[in-house]
Amino acid sequence: MTRKLACALAAAAIAVALTSGAGAQEKTPTAQPLRGPVSIPETNNSGIYKMERHDRVIPRNHAWQPPVIPHNVKGYQITKDVNMCMVCHSSKAAPRTGATPVAKSHYLDRDGKELPNISTRRYFCLQCHVPQFDAEPLVENTFGKAK
Repeated sequence: MTRKLACALAAAAIAVALTSGAGAQEKTPTAQPLRGPVSIPETNNSGIYKMERHDRVIPRNHAWQPPVIPHNVKGYQITKDVNMCMVCHSSKAAPRTGATPVAKSHYLDRDGKELPNISTRRYFCLQCHVPQFDAEPLVENTFGKAK
């Protein structure tokens, strides 16, 4: 392909994109939020849900479900330099603090080699573990526990 032909094709593609873009935006339907016409600040009430605090392990719905966090984690810092969860839940601290120790799988690298500290793959706890809230579902749900 010659350079002139390539430039002409590119210019034509840009012209088509520019002329069809304006009309396409008007025809595209917008997604409707689950909260309805209520604005976000009106629905963002910090006192609406209360953290459930349990002195027991919260049962899991299936074998591979990460355990749910039974306490408030507001203000917990998890950065590349510090992980507040590990202050209590590391295998070294858990016997002293009474917290549930982090699973042994969290101390393995991707090749299965045991590490002295938590693996970087498992370091950011809130990627998998979530706090338990006393809240109604936003949408109807028929999910049931695995048997």
